[in-house]
Amino acid sequence: MASPTDITPADRQWLKITFNCPLPLLEPAADLIGVLSGVGVEQSPETPSGAFVSGFFQLGGPGDDPQEQEQVETADVILAKVNQQMTELFTLYGCTPEKPTITLLADQDWATSWQQYFKPFEIVPDLVIKPSWEDYRPSPGQHILELDPGMAFGTGQHASTQMALALIKKSIQETGPEQAVDVGTGTGILAMAAALFGVGQIIAIDNDPDAVAVAQENIANNNLAGQIQVSTTPVAQITGTYQLVCANIVHDVLVEMAPVLASLTTTGGHLVLAGILSGEQEENIITVYQKQGCRLLDRRYQEEWVALQLQRE
Repeated sequence: MASPTDITPADRQWLKITFNCPLPLLEPAADLIGVLSGVGVEQSPETPSGAFVSGFFQLGGPGDDPQEQEQVETADVILAKVNQQMTELFTLYGCTPEKPTITLLADQDWATSWQQYFKPFEIVPDLVIKPSWEDYRPSPGQHILELDPGMAFGTGQHASTQMALALIKKSIQETGPEQAVDVGTGTGILAMAAALFGVGQIIAIDNDPDAVAVAQENIANNNLAGQIQVSTTPVAQITGTYQLVCANIVHDVLVEMAPVLASLTTTGGHLVLAGILSGEQEENIITVYQKQGCRLLDRRYQEEWVALQLQRE
């Protein structure tokens, strides 16, 4: 590990500060270091003990304008500020952070340093997520989804994503749907998985144009544009009914959307809902959707999250 005082003028380009965070602190720690950095956040894949969260901070270089250099904080100042605020955050959760790791990066290297953490992995049985820069030879029956994250985008290993994918696969095996809707598609991972598992036509929507652009690129890269139509169309404007409807969003939005999501689901069709905290949120979602004519078929738990498989009666 380098010390800030070891940085030579030729190296003063990017400072990467990395904290080892337990699971309950991952989201608030990433949010905080993202605000402090204002440039990029990196998170390694989650393990039972947590994950590494890093922020990137620009340093002055020998070729910089002297006036601009005066506006760039030194590595010592940056490290002290980040360490103080992260320590305060850890204290709120009754934890003490380990000493952060410091890495110096050349300007051309900092934007790709996070790639070392993203390797091919089987997110659910028979579905492997791989980045474009990694080679992977699938086993018989395995599907491959090529998905490159951005610096502020997770690897697809979030508990809600894993459980939603598992229940989508289960619903497809049980009902063999020909059509599906993915609400809040994000990167398009749920829609693309559904296509690989056999759904012929999928409508994927998101209210964020940037997310739609990312999803469109991912869908094209995986040669699935013929099966998936992605847009910013509001969910209330989707017509018809579908044998599978999925939404990995958050509790409050799922409650607000309950009438329209239920109405989009054909009788006997399945709803897969994720982004829900187990306990109070879980029971409230079940109650709300039961009032819309849906019954609970299955539920999956991971960490503090739950995903639900419902059927429209």
